[in-house]
Amino acid sequence: MATTLKRISGPAYLAATAADIYTPPASTIYTVIKHIRLTNKTAGAITATLYVGSTGGSAAGTEILAAKSVAANDVYDIYFSPGLRMASTDFLSGLASSATSMTITVMGEQGVV
Repeated sequence: MATTLKRISGPAYLAATAADIYTPPASTIYTVIKHIRLTNKTAGAITATLYVGSTGGSAAGTEILAAKSVAANDVYDIYFSPGLRMASTDFLSGLASSATSMTITVMGEQGVV
């Protein structure tokens, strides 16, 4: 089945409380996340946590990245091989230890169910 490479989300700030980063577009579309880049644009280390689950989710046990510290003025890349498949009911949500300090960019592919 053919998919289309696209920027799924961002670059956008991670909030200090759990918020949606990726919202599924429609029940007929699935998404495969291939790459996530976290960019810390501050002079101090910032932590980030990412979840897969319900909208705005931050339930224990749904973390795909837990309190990962990103050094000052640095980036952290996450690659999923062959990919992290997101159904039409899956949201990517997350938070940072400080608002407006870390950005997130999500790349992947989308296809029709």
